[in-house]
Amino acid sequence: MFPIGVQLYSVRDAAEKDFYGTLKQIKEMGYDGVEFAGLYGHSPEEVKSWLAELGLSAVSAHVSIDEMLADPDKLFSDYALIGCKYIAVPYLVENRRPGSDGFEQTVKDIAFLTKKAAAHGLQMMYHNHDFEFVKIDGKYGFDILYDSIPELATEQDTCWVNVGGEDPCKYLIKYTGRAPVVHLKDFVMKNRSAKSGLYELIGIVPTERQADEGDFAFRPVGYGVQDVPAILAAAAAAGSKWIIVEQDRECLGWSSLECVKKSVDFLKTVNK
Repeated sequence: MFPIGVQLYSVRDAAEKDFYGTLKQIKEMGYDGVEFAGLYGHSPEEVKSWLAELGLSAVSAHVSIDEMLADPDKLFSDYALIGCKYIAVPYLVENRRPGSDGFEQTVKDIAFLTKKAAAHGLQMMYHNHDFEFVKIDGKYGFDILYDSIPELATEQDTCWVNVGGEDPCKYLIKYTGRAPVVHLKDFVMKNRSAKSGLYELIGIVPTERQADEGDFAFRPVGYGVQDVPAILAAAAAAGSKWIIVEQDRECLGWSSLECVKKSVDFLKTVNK
């Protein structure tokens, strides 16, 4: 049985209005921990005290690579103070992605940040989308990244592994021992050729078109096409420590908070 966390970007609309109240609701839903996507103007000390009061664990944080590079020691020390064990690169802009001219520098930057994070007691992870599953000289960019940085852990987003054309269960097993945190994200997809513009971006003004609801749409965990029990079994075999619910957009008239509640309610029935 895994402890279950939620990526707070999933409920960003609520968190922006009332961060403490949102954390309280997350706890009341039955979540064990949270993954941050910013602190919404609150100090690390304040957030740490809230988590202690509510009985929530600080699992990890998503921080853009450029924000990490701007002041890595301050950033890593802040999240370590809150109690995070992991920190993750959440997304790459186009000129940093595999296949671009900037990918080689991106690998160097992540290797540098991985060592910096370790000095603060944090494990660096990389959170994938589907664009890492482009092949460079016959090898996925995803695998090149991890082959290049042995200390880097995966934070496999099982939705995007699937959309990228691979089996998320097989990819978790492939990275046994390097997959401490797993993103559970569910979706429906009618047209696999309509894969561009699917992302909601943390800290980045969207420039890619939003996916058409008829082609691709996010769903609460258990409400889409993902084989969640199989993914949980693979995560257990891979030695994963946490599962994290993430839903980039609400759907079907449900609010963001209603969506993450549906996810945790479903997971309670299969996370055994």
